[in-house]
Amino acid sequence: MQEDAAHGVRKLVLLHGRDQARAMVPPERKALVDIAAEVLADDASRIGITYTGFCLTSLPHKRLDDDAAWEKRGHRVTLLVEPGRLKAANRPTRMYGVPYGARARMILLYLQTQAARTNSREVELGRSMRDWLGRMGLSWGGETGKALREQAVRIAACSLKFFWEDEDMEGWAAGRFVRSGLRFSDRSSEDTRQGELWDERVVLDEVFFDAMRQHPVPLQEAALRELGNRSASLDLYIWLAYRLHTLRHPTPVRWAALRDQFGSGYSELHTFRRDFRKSLAPAVAAYPEAKVELNEDGVLLHPSRPPVSVRLISAARS
Repeated sequence: MQEDAAHGVRKLVLLHGRDQARAMVPPERKALVDIAAEVLADDASRIGITYTGFCLTSLPHKRLDDDAAWEKRGHRVTLLVEPGRLKAANRPTRMYGVPYGARARMILLYLQTQAARTNSREVELGRSMRDWLGRMGLSWGGETGKALREQAVRIAACSLKFFWEDEDMEGWAAGRFVRSGLRFSDRSSEDTRQGELWDERVVLDEVFFDAMRQHPVPLQEAALRELGNRSASLDLYIWLAYRLHTLRHPTPVRWAALRDQFGSGYSELHTFRRDFRKSLAPAVAAYPEAKVELNEDGVLLHPSRPPVSVRLISAARS
């Protein structure tokens, strides 16, 4: 068994601080030092929320053909996302492909987090969403703003279905992530009235909201910020946040199972193993409590404390 590079940089940060730790590691690990240092220094202790189903499955990382559906299998659950059509004022109906990449993930995390915090399907947008994405390091201008707008429309248009294999968890008929809202105006993304770019609110699908409320997974907002541009690492962090604290003993996960969940686009196992290792290191660096070992057979997951303490979860719900 070999220790993941992220464990080493976390120890260096704790013992020597960020600056000295950066001087002690090779160039390719300096980014890991920065991730670990930012998460360890987090004093705000803000919490993000996601639904259990997104811990075991995920959206695509890259764009698909606009008419292509996305099916992703995880541990005892399968996610099906289908493209949909929307009609803008004075424009013909248009097909929008399924959402993909880091920007789509961050929008969905915001919607789920706000809905959980307010215990309401109606989520305020405008300045609230701008401020949250700003804390995530996402700017409203330029290419980032265009990417956010595109993914927002895709989320509004698509439909989803989770198929659970557990008897006590049921899937639901295909429905949208949102029932209304989540549209941009035609105003330029450079407009200083950025809070008005969005509809005033978005209404989440009722069945999705109820499922999320019954099966929420708390995440550390600082970790989401540090992984916001790394969609593969973000998926791994969310998976570990769900899995590790529920384990009672060390649990191996073999490479074949890891590729089924995280590498469906890879034809060669050795290529997936290489990229998985690169994506895992930032995820573990952003989760200081995580105990994960890489070995020749895959990964060995150890029981670990959750990334968010029970005290903080209770405070967020009160």
